[in-house]
Amino acid sequence: MTGVTGDEPDRDAVSALLEDSAEDLYENAPCGYLSTLPDGHIAKVNGTLLRWLGYQREELVGRRRFADLLSVGGKLYHETHFAPLLRMQGEVRGVALEMVAADGRRLPMLVNSTVKTSGDGEPLLIRTTVFDARDRRAYERELLRARQEAERERDEIRRLATTLQRTLLPPVLPTVPGVEIATHYHHASPFEVGGDFYDVFPLADGRWGVFLGDVCGKGAGAAAMTSLTRYTLRSAAVYDPDPAAVLTNLNTVLNQEQDGGQPGFCTVTFGVLAVDPDGCTLTLASGGHPPGLLLRADGTVEYVETPGGQLIGILPDARVVTATVRLSAGDTFVLYSDGLIEARVGDTRYSEQELLEFAATLASTAAADVVGALVDLLAGFGEGVEDDTAVLALGVPAPRRC
Repeated sequence: MTGVTGDEPDRDAVSALLEDSAEDLYENAPCGYLSTLPDGHIAKVNGTLLRWLGYQREELVGRRRFADLLSVGGKLYHETHFAPLLRMQGEVRGVALEMVAADGRRLPMLVNSTVKTSGDGEPLLIRTTVFDARDRRAYERELLRARQEAERERDEIRRLATTLQRTLLPPVLPTVPGVEIATHYHHASPFEVGGDFYDVFPLADGRWGVFLGDVCGKGAGAAAMTSLTRYTLRSAAVYDPDPAAVLTNLNTVLNQEQDGGQPGFCTVTFGVLAVDPDGCTLTLASGGHPPGLLLRADGTVEYVETPGGQLIGILPDARVVTATVRLSAGDTFVLYSDGLIEARVGDTRYSEQELLEFAATLASTAAADVVGALVDLLAGFGEGVEDDTAVLALGVPAPRRC
């Protein structure tokens, strides 16, 4: 036998309270509710939606259809998409529609609808939940504005980086009688200034200065170091064009520029080109730079090694290694930066040996053709080229065949 204490709540009161709470939850829910008959007439609507739209209940219930509350575009979408999908699927979720308030204001809403059916499958009611999307719309607009602003800033960064990069490369290379010159610069990223550089310029005694190198790092710091390096190489060559002396001078300048801060250094090959009736001679000095590639007219290919050359700018007395190359008709000599031989190919890096084997397959050893083939090679690596790459080729044209 069960007793009832005075502390137990009255069940009728609890039941009434629950019913009141359920009705209050419906009327004052944080979203709008409405039920419509199969023909679209509104049968029931909650207070939240009425407050949003500014209508009295008697103005809508039994008098208006759901579609009557939509904007012109919303009505068209409702008739052509929303209603047909609802009939076919029995529910439609997350559709963005504009509802028109009593005062003419357009309110962006997210609408979910489901069809309540009888036991034999006949539609009885359409229950619709409406969420106020004004905050979401404002958020989306702000997001769009922020994205457009970011795109504008990105385009400006790209433009500035491209412009700055151009100032670090010669706009036009000089014409060297009896020598063909071809160059290429591959930008790994349009948003960062790289540190690769090259140049060809005349010397006072009729010879030509040639250099190609790679400054450590990227961005504004690398750009400043590249500018200093190019200026120093040109100035040092005017004072003393001996290649080893030029790089020794550059090493001194870069060491002085460090001044206890971030070290600035580079790899570089500097050469002096002397042209004669039978071809040309290139005297080279290298500081830690990849070996030049020599392609002979007879199809043979080899590296011009400068082993032991040290990075320029690291040590007070960097070791510089020299070499001499003789080019005859049909021969081409290529300088390049390490972006080429460090390109990622699958899980490995493209190597100097693979580059040598690739060069041996070229049908032509003309400077422009060799650079064109290397451009195609870089393009084939795609995103595997993770660093900027500079290429400079000097060749003695083969005699024309009649």
